[in-house]
This record gives sequence, structure tokens and C-alpha cells, in this order.
Amino acid sequence: MSTKNRQSGHKPARKSPKVTSTTPIGRDVDLDRDDVHLADGTWLTDSVVEQIVEQARRSAGRPSLSGAAASSPQIAFRVPREVRERAAEVAAREGKTVSQLAREALEARVKAS
Repeated sequence: MSTKNRQSGHKPARKSPKVTSTTPIGRDVDLDRDDVHLADGTWLTDSVVEQIVEQARRSAGRPSLSGAAASSPQIAFRVPREVRERAAEVAAREGKTVSQLAREALEARVKAS
């Protein structure tokens, strides 16, 4: 702490650490030893951490096409580069993703049979 900060009683601004792809990830605190509270005052326990993680996992990713609590099945297939490039052009022109375009085409083909 600088002399000026010591005299005024202010702490220097804390900088967030730089996080990169090589930064080791692990527990930052020992919840059995440290008294940690969330912004709303909730005491952070292992149980609360598990709830937060589970909620984050449920809300991560794209919304389900099968219903609120179900995961959507996926189909993956390969196409020639030219087809992929044209699909990207068509999708962009229509304001869609390639996945949306492929899903619409497959749904139309299945419906027609």
C-alpha cells in the first residue's frame, strides 16, 4: 500500500487476475474455514455451491426443441465443402443459422414422405 493510501485509509483498487487457457482452475476458498457470503447475504456453503452449479448447467446451452426439461436429440452428418458454403450463404441471406436451415429441410423432407 502506498504512503498516500496508508495516510488516507484507502485500500488500493484490486485488480482481477488475468485468466488464460493455462491458468490452473481449483477451489479459491475453503468453505469450511472461510466465511463467505454472496451479494444478497446468503452464506456460501458447499450445498449452495452445488445448487448454483446445477442451475448453471441446466441453463447452459441452447434451449431445447423437445420441451423445457428435455434435451434435443442431435443428428450430425458430413457434406461436401461446396454444399456447406452454399448453405451458409443461404442461411445468412435468410437470417438463419446453418442448423436452422438443415433442420427445416429435414423436417420438410420427413413430412413429405
